[in-house]
Amino acid sequence: MKLYVGNLAYSMTETELNEMFAPYGTINSAAIVNDRDSGQSKGFAFVEMSTRGEGHKAMEDLNGKMINNRALVVNEAKPPVKNKSRRW
Repeated sequence: MKLYVGNLAYSMTETELNEMFAPYGTINSAAIVNDRDSGQSKGFAFVEMSTRGEGHKAMEDLNGKMINNRALVVNEAKPPVKNKSRRW
């Protein structure tokens, strides 16, 4: 199950992200999204847990939890929307 994790501190590392989700099960992947120009964190990440049960447990426990003085937003990631109106 792929999760969206928002409102992260810009200083959070992928190691810290992995440590936060490890108690909930096997992490297939975890990536903090960075600005392509500056390399600075955009304050959100995607974490893929190996089962839906593990993902739901992580969502229940971590959504709204205060980490680094910020309330996390954790929910199921939605697939990207293809925008056909772009023509450049």
